[in-house]
Amino acid sequence: MQSAPELLKLERAIRSTDRVKRLARSASDCRIALLIPTLAVLIAATGCREKEAVAPPPVPDVEVTQVVSKDVPIYHEWVATLDGYVNAQVQPEVTGYLLAQKYQEGTFVKKGQLLFELDRRPFEAIVKQTEGQLAQTQAQLSKTELDVARDTPLAKLSAIPQAQLDNDIQANAAAKAGVVAAEAQVEQAKLNLNFTNVYSLVDGIAGMAKAQIGDLVGPTTVLTTVSQVNPIKAYVSLSEPEYLRAAGRISNAVQGKIDKRTGERNLDLILADGSTFATKGWLVFADRQVDEKTGTIRVAGAFDNPQLVLRPGQFGRIRANTTVAKDAMLVPQRAVVETQGLYSVMVVGDDNKVSVRPVKTGERIGQMWIITDGVKPGERVIVEGIQKAREGSVVNPKAAAAGSSEGE
Repeated sequence: MQSAPELLKLERAIRSTDRVKRLARSASDCRIALLIPTLAVLIAATGCREKEAVAPPPVPDVEVTQVVSKDVPIYHEWVATLDGYVNAQVQPEVTGYLLAQKYQEGTFVKKGQLLFELDRRPFEAIVKQTEGQLAQTQAQLSKTELDVARDTPLAKLSAIPQAQLDNDIQANAAAKAGVVAAEAQVEQAKLNLNFTNVYSLVDGIAGMAKAQIGDLVGPTTVLTTVSQVNPIKAYVSLSEPEYLRAAGRISNAVQGKIDKRTGERNLDLILADGSTFATKGWLVFADRQVDEKTGTIRVAGAFDNPQLVLRPGQFGRIRANTTVAKDAMLVPQRAVVETQGLYSVMVVGDDNKVSVRPVKTGERIGQMWIITDGVKPGERVIVEGIQKAREGSVVNPKAAAAGSSEGE
């Protein structure tokens, strides 16, 4: 049995619990009441967004240009190596010690200009020696001539044997031959003396000296190289199909049917910095055979180089017009979309609907691209705003600005 105070405490605790429950229910009702307006606002906003999403998007603006059909010259490019039109190796014709270098390396020299000097003294001594031998033979010749003149009348009078006169005549002939040989030796000695001066064989740029002062040099020693660079040659290697396409033109140039200097000039030289050389070049020759290892044939062109800007050993690219594509269909390169090696363009029809058209591409001409299959002349292709268009979508086509859709 619980006492009266304990019962009183229990009753108070029960009453307190009931009050807490009533307060909780009241607070919950208040929160629900507060949430109702908020939910109404959210529902209304969601409804507005759904209505906005239902509205159709605006028709996108795109720039279009027409497919053009015309005859187009086709250009090809090849890596080119420049070399002197003539490369003359400067070598001494006699053996001797190098005494002086008479030119500045890397400068332009004239044909016949003195480049090197060898020690002349040994050759001067040989000249004197051969001149002395010549004088001896000339004296011997004079003696034999006197003998023949003296003994000829005596032999007629039988004052001396005929055999003596015959010996005189034979000695005189031998003396004449000796004089000729001695004169040749003198001439050769003088030539060798002159060969101690080494001259340029052509007009051109003289390279670095390959021998130093004091070196013993000879006919096998290359002292320097002088390259004729105006005009200058440019060598390229053509594959057999490329050569066959140009074989007729090359043959005409080789046979002289085209003047190499004043005839057809259709070669452009693109330098290493991307600039195009000021003057056009002409075809010079093709090698006699196709290289069996590479399957290519070497062809040379030439370019006037009056300012001596071009030098042997430079690299560049030769661009030449090889053929003409008849009635080629052209579109700007930026109208062509490449996807995993496949090409397509977006064509806008008369109803302004877009169709994605797969195409086959040919050569690139400037900023244009030849299309060999997939489009027709006069059709409109998108050049700006491709990312806005989809298959079957409607667009608002506008003509591209003049000059923005043509490469040249």
